[in-house]
Amino acid sequence: MAHAFRGAGRPIVHIVRLYKPDGANVDLCRRQAVQHGLRALTPSTPGSRLAAELLPEPGLPLDVEALLAGTAQPMGPREAAIYKPRWGAFYDTPLEDHLREHHINTLVFCGCNFPNCPHTSIYQASERDFRIVLARDALSGLYERGEHELASIGVHLMSASQIADALLAATRDAIPTGPGTRTETRR
Repeated sequence: MAHAFRGAGRPIVHIVRLYKPDGANVDLCRRQAVQHGLRALTPSTPGSRLAAELLPEPGLPLDVEALLAGTAQPMGPREAAIYKPRWGAFYDTPLEDHLREHHINTLVFCGCNFPNCPHTSIYQASERDFRIVLARDALSGLYERGEHELASIGVHLMSASQIADALLAATRDAIPTGPGTRTETRR
C-alpha cells in the first residue's frame, strides 16, 4: 500500500507508539509491565521502528526526541511520522492539524490490532468528519462484526489491491496543468 500511495503522489502518515523506559507515557493498562521491564516499544528496540517495507528509504530512523515532543517528523515527500501516546491517533497529537494543513479529507487505514488502535483512531477520524476507507486485508485483528460496525458509520471497506487500483486510476485520470499542479477529472 505504501508503494501505491507514493507512486500516486499521495500523502502518508505513519502513526507510531513509543514507550519511555520508566513508563511515564504508557497507558495505565500497560504501564506496570513497562515499569517491570517490558521494552516492546522502547526507543532503539526493534519494536519501536517502522517495518523496513514501510520506509520511504532503507534505514531511515525515527527522530524519537522530536516525535515525543509532539512534532511531525518528515519522512519523505508528502510523508511524515507522528507519535501517539494512546490508542487513538488523534489523542494529544498534531495529526488533525497536519491533515488539515495538507487539505486531506479522506483517510485510508491499515495497520495492526484492529480492536485497539485502528478501531479507536477510525472513530476519532469519523468524529472529525474525515471520509474513511479501511484496507481490510492490510489490518490485523479485523473481525466480521467489526466490519459491519464500521460500515454502519460510513467506513468504506476495500482490499489493498482495490485501493491501489483506485489510486492508479485517479493518477491516470489526472490532467497536468503546469509544473507541480494537476486537475483531476471526475467520473
